[in-house]
Amino acid sequence: MPTTVATHSGPFHADDVLAWALIRTFFDADAGLIRTRDQALIETADIVVDVGSLYEPASLRFDHHQQEYTGPLSSAGMVLQWLESAGHITPALAAELNSQMVSYVDDVDNGRRMPDTSVPCFALLVSAYNQGCHTLAEFDAAFRRAGEAAAGMVTGIVAGHRERLTNAATVIAAMDAAREAGQNVIFMDRYYSWKDIYFENGGEEHITEYVLHPGIDGRWRASAIPPVRGSFGQKRSFPESWAGLRDAELSAVAGVEGALFCHKNRFIAVFTTREGALEAMGRFGLLVGF
Repeated sequence: MPTTVATHSGPFHADDVLAWALIRTFFDADAGLIRTRDQALIETADIVVDVGSLYEPASLRFDHHQQEYTGPLSSAGMVLQWLESAGHITPALAAELNSQMVSYVDDVDNGRRMPDTSVPCFALLVSAYNQGCHTLAEFDAAFRRAGEAAAGMVTGIVAGHRERLTNAATVIAAMDAAREAGQNVIFMDRYYSWKDIYFENGGEEHITEYVLHPGIDGRWRASAIPPVRGSFGQKRSFPESWAGLRDAELSAVAGVEGALFCHKNRFIAVFTTREGALEAMGRFGLLVGF
């Protein structure tokens, strides 16, 4: 039987919308929703958020408005903590959701900070869904639309978290393989977001100077690795004679067919094949251990 979630009727804020999205994403995708201020109806719900004057995770009550509660959380933060403690999400994912979304909502809802009007802001996005509503039914419909938007953002954070876990394993394995082979090139089977992982795992002292991988267009990209995280420099740049060249002109200078592009700042070069990239790099003495 689907879980029943109760929250207050009328105008809504980012915390109750996000709490609802978190419950549907991680606990029960088929959960039903009651928006009411009728205490008798509230008490019939399985989960209550942002209403009811009770914070009691054991009975799934998540309100923060009563005078007895003096903590820093809004209903969103309360629900996130419960989902983590109950094992519905991992501590690592909870921390990522908190840092990217939930703690900001907690701060805004509890008056510790104002919504930032100079950037796209989740709290303001949710507030916008209230505009034009004049009846309880209109607010209910707008809440559901805001909840879908919030769930989409939560799902994106989850996907990014999972991808980073995959990226970490892949990049570390490629770093280890390059070190064992004594080679200064990291090979990957596709593009992974590698820079943070690389420098979190000893990248500054690592033997490697380049990353080579195919792009989604099938072309091979060689990237020069910066010396430290956040630097715009390179441990070893591509040759000055390649800078800014394209296609036939670059192929002539590099001495291989299929050289397509080298950035004028010499941190990326593109080739039609892996072999062409390595041949060109080898001709200019860029390779170690090959």
